[in-house]
Amino acid sequence: MTTKNLLVELFVEELPPKALKKLGDAFAGVLAEQLKTQGLAAADAVVTPFASPRRLAAHVTGVAAKAADKAVSQKLMPVSVGLDASGAPTPALLKRLAGLGADASAVAGLKRAMDGKAEALFFDSVQPGVELAAGLQKALDEAIARLPIPKVMSYQLETDCELPGWSSVNFVRPAHGLVALHGADVVPVKALGLKAGNVTHGHRFEAAMDPVPLADADSYAATMAKDGAVIASFAERKDEIKQQLAAAAAKVGGGCQPIDDDALLEEVTALVERPNVLICEFEKQFLDVPQECLILTMKANQKYFPLLDAQGKLTNKFLVVSNIRPDDASAVIGGNERVVRPRLADAKFFFDQDRKKTLESRVPALAKVVYHNKLGTQGERMERVCAIAETIGLQLGGPELAARSLLAARLAKTDLVTDMVGEFPELQGIMGGYYARHDGLSEDIAFSIEDHYKPRFAGDELPRTQTGVVVALADKLETLVGMFGIGNLPTGDKDPFALRRHALGVIRMLVEKDLPLELSALLSGAAPAFGDKITDATPALTDFIYDRLAGGLREQGASAQEVDAVLALRPQRLADVAQRLQAVRAFAALPEAPALAAANKRIGNILKKSEGEGAAVNPALFVEAAEKDLYAAMQATVPAANTKFDAGDYTASLQALAALRTPVDAFFDGVMVNAEDPALKANRLGLLKSLHEAMNRVADLSRLAA
Repeated sequence: MTTKNLLVELFVEELPPKALKKLGDAFAGVLAEQLKTQGLAAADAVVTPFASPRRLAAHVTGVAAKAADKAVSQKLMPVSVGLDASGAPTPALLKRLAGLGADASAVAGLKRAMDGKAEALFFDSVQPGVELAAGLQKALDEAIARLPIPKVMSYQLETDCELPGWSSVNFVRPAHGLVALHGADVVPVKALGLKAGNVTHGHRFEAAMDPVPLADADSYAATMAKDGAVIASFAERKDEIKQQLAAAAAKVGGGCQPIDDDALLEEVTALVERPNVLICEFEKQFLDVPQECLILTMKANQKYFPLLDAQGKLTNKFLVVSNIRPDDASAVIGGNERVVRPRLADAKFFFDQDRKKTLESRVPALAKVVYHNKLGTQGERMERVCAIAETIGLQLGGPELAARSLLAARLAKTDLVTDMVGEFPELQGIMGGYYARHDGLSEDIAFSIEDHYKPRFAGDELPRTQTGVVVALADKLETLVGMFGIGNLPTGDKDPFALRRHALGVIRMLVEKDLPLELSALLSGAAPAFGDKITDATPALTDFIYDRLAGGLREQGASAQEVDAVLALRPQRLADVAQRLQAVRAFAALPEAPALAAANKRIGNILKKSEGEGAAVNPALFVEAAEKDLYAAMQATVPAANTKFDAGDYTASLQALAALRTPVDAFFDGVMVNAEDPALKANRLGLLKSLHEAMNRVADLSRLAA
């Protein structure tokens, strides 16, 4: 079968930059998937996506002009329904054949085969392969329909028919051109009111010609670069920008590097078609403003790349990715420098104004900021965080840590009512740290205010000081307990208050800081701060936190079975969980493990059925040798295992219990637990209960049973 490569391009008005890469990948992916499904492209066909501000395109290798014919066997109906007693076709069979384009002459060629318990008739036919024009039309329609469009636009398009008029079209942006080339041949497809051709458009200002004719599918990228002045590939454009940024930074010298921000790089890649990196600068006086403010305003408002020196400090140089390449770039450089100056001046003004008031003087203003209609203002929230922080501080470090934590918690939210954070909400906490230092507060308090939002995202660093850890814990616990207490739980992919992130933050601090705090005590200790504003949702919140912990452990490589065994006991000190997992993993590798896990599961089932029937173990009541031997083995083994457990050596504790395998097996082989004598039965149940408790201090070993 002869194949050629295929190129499809939609030429549109400027696409939303933050969605461009996803749109480009989805367009190419769905188009190729549909072609493969219809047999027009091989399963190993190479798909190359293209996406620039004004185009979505896909190149697919080895596309056939017509899919191969396919043999099809269709079940018609049971023989008893399709043929009468004499073997002649029934009206029902003839009607079904007519629906398939066949007549009575096809009856002789029908196949008989068993279908379940009855014999059925099957009609074999050859389904002709789909033509490329029809198949591509279907694939194109599907690719457009399945685009992850953030927001659809409606626009009017002049109809292409004898009667003039306008039709309404819905798409992410108005489309103005469609290219569909199979080799050098135009495929006659339509989309969004457009007919396919072999002509597109290049750069708005710098294309060598307009329109740009395309000779064939394979020359697309080269033709767009040469005649259209466009790097059509998103990936190639991104790499080109990275190289130019590095080269420009090297030209500045002094070990300067552009800020590392992949999200900014992807957004800028989606804004330009012909990138040209230029070096600009601003007045050094603006460097007196905290660099986070300047970096944020340059990145968020202007899409510039600030330059950092070898020590990571902001310089007064920055890089601009222009979309044009003039011979003299001085006008472009000067224009960008003029644009950024008022932005930096605003940041300096906000910083200067904010420092005229202390953080303490801003505390009353929090009472005017609504936090949640059911949970009150930021002022009320601050008081709750203070109460929780003081309690945790007393537990971890006594009155001194509690006092520092109380002060930091009181001031942690005050930067929310500053001009700088009002303009740049992303700087909350960071600006509080700067203003705390300006107010003469200690570095510990400043760090705690700055760090109390940490960890802000997966992989983020934890608070640097003990005070910061206390305030961060208190802040996250207040959010979790409060939101669960009013029933505001995350659902599906919606989590507006970032409760999953808060739960993971609590887990990380408890684990990585090895805090001697029990989870249930933390949650129950936070609830009183809310008074009667919430109902007790501790059980649901506890499950939520353990679910997050389980997911994190599985992502780190622990098996679901091991995680289930450890977390089934709801260990209160989360810092112990890693050691418990290690102990379970080592125990599971022992030859005695499967038998002991199975026995533990059996013991658990027996105790559930006989709940309340056990009694304290009385050795004098033992009758069978097996129960005497088990009791003796436990007396020799369990104390040592408990000593290891209390010392935190969970691995040694579990391994000590491995010696119980033989007496446990012998007990179940030779002892009837449900004896007729009530005293004997209660004694044996008591023995099993004490064994069950000893075996399940580290983890629920029954969860390891196959």
